Amino acid sequence: MATGTGLVEAGLCDAGGEPDRPWHRINAPDDASTMWYAVLRRPERGIYLGTLVFRHGDHHASLLEKGWEEIPVAEILGGAGDQPM
Repeated sequence: MATGTGLVEAGLCDAGGEPDRPWHRINAPDDASTMWYAVLRRPERGIYLGTLVFRHGDHHASLLEKGWEEIPVAEILGGAGDQPM
């Protein structure tokens, strides 16, 4: 998992600012904060699927029950110290 800033700084985006494969953009509000949102991932056929979900809601609990794991901010490329969260 990575922030858009982290991908740009690592040189993993094309000229239009879109992430190169195997990275895919997760649609989220520009002001998404890990205080309110959780980044989750789940292994699927040799890759990880990722999503951003509102914390402490029914959907968050449901995904955790189905085996999705929450990613600590420190493990997100560009996430730790990137901006106040």
